[in-house]
Amino acid sequence: MFGRKKEAPSAQEIIDQQAAEAAARQDAAAGKGVPTPKRKAQEAARKRPLVPEDRKASKAAERQAIQDQRLKMRQALDTGDERFLPLRDKGPQKRFARDYVDARFSLGEYLMFGALVFVIISLLVPSTSDQMIYVLGGFWVMFLAVFVDVFVLSRKLRKRLAAKFGEVERGVVWYGSMRSLQFRKLRLPKPLVKRGEYPS
Repeated sequence: MFGRKKEAPSAQEIIDQQAAEAAARQDAAAGKGVPTPKRKAQEAARKRPLVPEDRKASKAAERQAIQDQRLKMRQALDTGDERFLPLRDKGPQKRFARDYVDARFSLGEYLMFGALVFVIISLLVPSTSDQMIYVLGGFWVMFLAVFVDVFVLSRKLRKRLAAKFGEVERGVVWYGSMRSLQFRKLRLPKPLVKRGEYPS
């Protein structure tokens, strides 16, 4: 009567006890005939190790998952599947920009070939020769023509994007302009439209 009172059970203990009682009632109703597992056994069953026990299998599974993801990304670069494209290529505006650029002929596609020809000629023709002036002049004319073509493309692309989407996302025009400087067959994601098939 005057002894110390028992400490009140904690909330977690009450919940665990209620869960155990409910499980016991279900077992009794089902006629299972198996005693309810104790709290320690239930806690042990719920525990998950922070570090997997079989590290070799875990690393192998992780490598396989990364390999599958890369394979899906490579396939998406061929098919244009938005779900697995890299982040830099995702979005309807970037898809529109790709299709618009791929549908037109761009001088920038052949800039790298022109630069390669210029390097070869500069190795064959002496730098003191009068012909070198014409070679340099031709290269700068080509470079200026590519610059004007990219400028015109960026203006037209911005207008088309604004007309279709209302607002142009940051970086989309630059994305399309840089794509126009790549040789068509080497572009990634691969072109999905033919020349002249402009997106609507």
